[in-house]
Amino acid sequence: MIVSGGWTFVAAGAVLAIFVALAAYMLAAGLRARAAAAGLVHAHVRLTALLASAPAQSLLIRSDGGIEVAPRVAEWLGWSSAPRSVSELRAADWGLAADEVAGLTRDVDALRRAARPFARVVRTRDNARALRVTGERRSDELVLWFSDVTASEEQVARLREETAELNEAFAALSGLIEAAPLPMWYRDADLQLAMVNSAYVTAVEARDAASVIARGLELTEGSGQGGPRAGAIAARDSGRPQERVLPATIGGARRALKLFDVPLPVGGVAGFAIDIEELEQANAREKRFAEAQRAMLDRLSAGVVQFGRDRSLIFCNQPFRRMFAMRREWLSDRPEFDRVLERMREAGRVPEVRDFPGWKAERRGWFLNADGAAEENWHLPGGTHLRVVAQPLPDGGLLLIFEDRTEQVQLASARDTLLRVRTATFDNLFEALGVFAADGRLQLWNNRFRALWNFEEEFLAGHPRVDAIAERLAPQLANQARAALVSELVRYATVERKQRGGRVALADGRHFEFAAVPLPDGNALVTMLDISDSRRIEQALRDRNEALEAADRVKTAFVANMSYELRTPLTSISGFAEMLHGGYAGTLSGEAIAYVDAILDSVERLGVLIDDVLDLTQADSATLEREDLELGAVVRAAADALTASARRHRIEFVVEVQRTAGRVHADRRRIREAVEHLLRHAVGATRAGGRVLLHVDGDSKRARIVVSDDGAGMTAEEAARAFDRFAQPGITPGQERALGLGLPLAKQFVEAHGGTVSLVSEPGQGSLVTVELPRR
Repeated sequence: MIVSGGWTFVAAGAVLAIFVALAAYMLAAGLRARAAAAGLVHAHVRLTALLASAPAQSLLIRSDGGIEVAPRVAEWLGWSSAPRSVSELRAADWGLAADEVAGLTRDVDALRRAARPFARVVRTRDNARALRVTGERRSDELVLWFSDVTASEEQVARLREETAELNEAFAALSGLIEAAPLPMWYRDADLQLAMVNSAYVTAVEARDAASVIARGLELTEGSGQGGPRAGAIAARDSGRPQERVLPATIGGARRALKLFDVPLPVGGVAGFAIDIEELEQANAREKRFAEAQRAMLDRLSAGVVQFGRDRSLIFCNQPFRRMFAMRREWLSDRPEFDRVLERMREAGRVPEVRDFPGWKAERRGWFLNADGAAEENWHLPGGTHLRVVAQPLPDGGLLLIFEDRTEQVQLASARDTLLRVRTATFDNLFEALGVFAADGRLQLWNNRFRALWNFEEEFLAGHPRVDAIAERLAPQLANQARAALVSELVRYATVERKQRGGRVALADGRHFEFAAVPLPDGNALVTMLDISDSRRIEQALRDRNEALEAADRVKTAFVANMSYELRTPLTSISGFAEMLHGGYAGTLSGEAIAYVDAILDSVERLGVLIDDVLDLTQADSATLEREDLELGAVVRAAADALTASARRHRIEFVVEVQRTAGRVHADRRRIREAVEHLLRHAVGATRAGGRVLLHVDGDSKRARIVVSDDGAGMTAEEAARAFDRFAQPGITPGQERALGLGLPLAKQFVEAHGGTVSLVSEPGQGSLVTVELPRR
């Protein structure tokens, strides 16, 4: 029993020990679980706090339709009590505007059916808050993350407005650049063209901006350091704008462009070009004008010197250097105004003054003279007179002009002397002189004028009008009505500026020749000369001339009659000689035939001479029978008449009639005789084997006939009297007469038609006679 009781006690103790151990273990496990639970609670609190402070809050939609809403989401959406299910959520209308609810509902449905995530920004019903909603699906649950983006949305809206304004400004700037009349461009970081405007496209003659950029068409020419991109490189490297001038070809014309390259803070280089061709040309014209002006000033007789606004000399002409004895080397240092005056004083070319510094200070005031140009007269030692003009310039400089008037002063003195001499001469002339003004009043007169008409000195001193003078002199004229002629002469000379003259007879039998001459000053000079003696001589000469004319008519008639009488035996001689030459008296020997040929030539020449004499005596009284004729036909007929003579003398005879010879209105016979005379003279002056040329041409106003030969020619004295009918004919050894009546007659016939004849000749070179006839 004891043993069994003991075992029972042991067993109970063992159970108790196990129980204690188990309790200790459970206590330890409980302590550990409590510690873990406390950690979890702390973590939950911390995570809950973190989740509550997170910028994004969740709304969980479980698969069973239940909803778990974060408190802040309910606060944002304005829910007083958070919905527990989807149906309550729909009833709550999300607390958003109607259009926002519809859109969000569609996104949630699409997320539930197709697991398509979404993100959108919605605004609450009172438009006070902007929420960003992002939806995503996790297993069977939908998670909607809400974040308050009110501040960022306001910033986004502000940035959007700023962006719109910037876009509008950019569009306006782009439009301005595109519409700009000058080429503009932009280069990227590699300095390649990235943008150009329409003016650039037009300047390079491209299709559009894209083709310009693709092809890299540069506006200007050049390569290397002076190439189109040199300015952009310098602007990028220096960070400062660059400008330069380069040539370009625009529209087929060479232009000068001023290029500006501007580095941009964002990278790249912008540029634009200004066409300065007109400016360059204007500068060139201004430079040429300045050079021409200085060249002109160098040619003036007056000395000219110009000072700049700093009062230094910038230009002087040669007369100035010569007038003041200044070396070019000294002037090249651009001396100041005071130094120039001092140098002029050293050369003795300024007036002698007691206070030269004060005088010089007064001259410095010329630079600031507000009244315009100042003028002075300098009387220099040695009798030199200078006129000085000081002209202030708009730029603050000064222009000085020095005119040497020494000669003018001397001339003025000489003029005074001449006036005194003229007055003395005027009063002692044999002619009566009076000078009338434009108003008809007598201004000057000499003693002869007063004595001729017996005028009192008091009457003339009152400068009477010409009508009063005519009234006073009328009783002294043989014909008193002629007194009005004086007034008419003065009127013609002063008003109409015409010279008139005439003669007047006095009652005492004297004759005077008068004339009224317009003077340069508008006055009229009336002269009267006693021609009584010359009138008597004139009458005697007239009587003698009438006697000479009667004798000349008798001589002319005698010469004409003798010429007609000479034709009868000359015709007989010519007929008998032709019969002998034809063998009517038997066969002649060769020597006899030569004699007969000589007789025929002499008869022909004598006949021509007789015709010339007849023409000469009848030319003055003959009338022209003009008609519209073909000049070429007339000239050829004249040439045919001389062809046989030229062939007989073995002379080459060439006739050239151009189509421009045309027609003339003239006397056919006289024109033909004039050409025959010229050809006969040329044939007679040409040796055997020589050449005579007859050339005819013309234009719309006149016809021209040229006769030339390569004969012995004439001396200058012979050529001068070749057309003189009274000149002795020259004889060329071994030839016929070189001069006769042919040339004077030809000239007489041509001039009767209003034409001209000219002769050019040199000894040994032949002669050339040119005739010009008017068409009408």
